[in-house]
Amino acid sequence: MKRTASTAAKPNSAKTKPKTSVAKLAPSRSPSRVAGAAPSKKAGRQPSSKSELVAQAHPYGAASGEGSTSKQSQVIALLKSGAGASMAQLIEVTGWVPHTVRAMISTALRKRLGLNVELKVEDGVRIYRIVEAASQ
Repeated sequence: MKRTASTAAKPNSAKTKPKTSVAKLAPSRSPSRVAGAAPSKKAGRQPSSKSELVAQAHPYGAASGEGSTSKQSQVIALLKSGAGASMAQLIEVTGWVPHTVRAMISTALRKRLGLNVELKVEDGVRIYRIVEAASQ
């Protein structure tokens, strides 16, 4: 068989070595190596700021902190007032779009903090307020 330029340029796939992947060359992490790893630097250090202290005390936000100016605490203060708050008032205070305000009420207030948020429609306007849970 005579070799032409086209057959000489192509290597024979049966004769070439398969390439070894990088994953096979890298050492594997055995459970002993992972368990013996040094702890992170943040694990043993003391909080350096007030916000870190608050985050440790209230993992889902400072809902009951006095003097707190977070948006969540402002919303809670509005909802705890006797009259409650409309969606327009909540949007004005937070600067959020309506679906974000509703999501915060649903997740942060109801689910995470366990607050009893009540919704009533008065004159076509939805009014949200936090009410005390009735004891049984």
